[in-house]
Amino acid sequence: MSKLQPLHDPLEDVLRVVGLMSGRGSNLQKILEWGEILRKERGKAIYRVVAIFSDTFDSKASEIGKEFDIPVVIRDLKGFYARLGKPRGDLKLREEFDRQTIKALSPFEASAAVYAGYMSIATQPLVDAYLGVNVHPADLSIEVEGKRKYVGSHAVRDAILAGETSLCSTTHLVESVVDGGRILMISPPLPVVMERPFDPKDPGAIQAVAIAAQDYQERLKRAGDWIIFPRTLQYIAEGKYAQDEEGNLFFDGQPIPHGLRLDSVSQA
Repeated sequence: MSKLQPLHDPLEDVLRVVGLMSGRGSNLQKILEWGEILRKERGKAIYRVVAIFSDTFDSKASEIGKEFDIPVVIRDLKGFYARLGKPRGDLKLREEFDRQTIKALSPFEASAAVYAGYMSIATQPLVDAYLGVNVHPADLSIEVEGKRKYVGSHAVRDAILAGETSLCSTTHLVESVVDGGRILMISPPLPVVMERPFDPKDPGAIQAVAIAAQDYQERLKRAGDWIIFPRTLQYIAEGKYAQDEEGNLFFDGQPIPHGLRLDSVSQA
């Protein structure tokens, strides 16, 4: 086996993190709260969120920054495009936005970024700038013909329509393909119980499932995202996650080709 390289070496420094968000920032809030719990238990910081970035002035970034005494940087993506008279689908221009964002965040010397409800597509400059960690409301280890089955913004709805009897959240590295990064952790399953059987081809049933999916997505935040996202960051900061020369991920020296399921390790 080739030599393993930790995603972060705790002997070098405390993991410095920037939080990226667009809305309520509930995932970032839980990451910050978990960091405080660990600091009080161990007498030192395990990771440190050194700055918060929001791509919209409508988010709660300033409120979270005020509560936790963390610097906040806001650059409105909608205004950026409007000023230049370009459509938001212009990803080449998005690269320029991301380069400017990286420059604005450079004084904080972060090596990692948590995508805590960050609704913008991360272009390559941002992907390359940080060790990015995201959480997705689906079990990304489920594949069909070699492709991940439940990706995108309707993952919960799609899973319920496909007849899945439980839902999971997945933390993964942010890489070039949206929702395509290497899997870090998968949450314990949240059971799905629909009141009535439904035909996935019936438009009325699809609408009913879409409404149910909104509720299940909120439940999954509590039962999945808020559990595994902070712990994933903790384990990265502690040096538990590593990769070999081919990029294969390991946890405590053991290969995890489909990620680590939280129910297989202590939740403490």
